[in-house]
Amino acid sequence: MSTIDTVRGPVALDALGQTLVHEHVVFIDSEFARFYPELAWGGERSAVVDKVVGRLQEVVDRGIGTILDCTALLHGRDMDFLKEVNDRVDLNIIASTGIYTFDHLPHHVASPSRFTNSADDILTRMFLRDLTVGIADSGIRAQSIKVAVDKQGFTPNIERVFRAAGRASAETGAPITVHTHPADHQAARALELLAGEGADVGTVVIGHSGDTTDVDYLRSIIAAGAVVGSDRFGLYLLPETASEQERIDILATLAAEGHADRVVLSHDAVLYSDWSEPGSLDGVEALKTWVPTRISDVVIPALVERGVRQTDIDAMLVGAPASLFTNIAA
Repeated sequence: MSTIDTVRGPVALDALGQTLVHEHVVFIDSEFARFYPELAWGGERSAVVDKVVGRLQEVVDRGIGTILDCTALLHGRDMDFLKEVNDRVDLNIIASTGIYTFDHLPHHVASPSRFTNSADDILTRMFLRDLTVGIADSGIRAQSIKVAVDKQGFTPNIERVFRAAGRASAETGAPITVHTHPADHQAARALELLAGEGADVGTVVIGHSGDTTDVDYLRSIIAAGAVVGSDRFGLYLLPETASEQERIDILATLAAEGHADRVVLSHDAVLYSDWSEPGSLDGVEALKTWVPTRISDVVIPALVERGVRQTDIDAMLVGAPASLFTNIAA
């Protein structure tokens, strides 16, 4: 039986159930939390744990069986927090490696002596360690790689990151999730870089693609063999991004064209972050829909109302997510 590693241990690939493929349990900078805990946690860390447990339990109560946590280096991974939360919630959480940057690389990574643009690049070695040995001393092996490109485009640093991710994916079979700025149609170059290092484009998710209304661009991603990530449901802050109704309409269109098995769904929701003053975003009206239950409560019923078949909904929430891990499953 094929299994993949989760925070709580191995899980059968066919037992993942409904899966949200792009979520974030916590962003917390380790130095910030160590030296300024009251500023990082906004009070007692235990209270944050309780809050996050409650929000994840709401996800479980909707029938979600698994989430892929796409939190990478420079995002604020905290494996102790992740384990503590998961001990209290009956949910499969899959961890990620990778690096979240739009260009900047830390000195210990950017040093010329550690940059070879080959299998010996320190980035490749870091990603492989997380995938094959485990993240730090947590005992948790990452099963996915997260990289990013945004408005800055494919700078030399970003191309280096993508090549390292492609090499690590080729060696381990790990799927790759790519943060993109879809208005710039970055999928083709991203796939070129990753495939050039041996990655299987069939397990590459072009993230945040749901932000665009350009259906032809989404069709091009599918035609290239990759997966469309409609993964920001509930987050509609930028005026150029698609509305919720537009996203639902596009999903219905792609499903009607037979592409449901090449689309995955999620929210990109962050359950706790030290990127802003604790509690400062709680009252922001535009963020009230950005919750990890939005797909279960609103999007799926809307798709059903649009006439999308249950088999297509299952493909987007169960079949397509599981297929991402086919190459890495033991």
